[in-house]
Amino acid sequence: MGREETAKLLHRLADSLARHNEVEFTRNGKSFHIHVPNQVTVEVELEVESDESSIEIEISW
Repeated sequence: MGREETAKLLHRLADSLARHNEVEFTRNGKSFHIHVPNQVTVEVELEVESDESSIEIEISW
């Protein structure tokens, strides 16, 4: 997935969290609606290594 496509995916997720009490995902042609309460726990982890870097975002409730 390209960087801009990744940004669009994250924007859609953020918009859904801000406006609604659920998020929708489609996997293998099937849609899932997941209820998200008003209060959640968010963890952001950044890993930087010499040959690879990653950002992990976890939202739990």
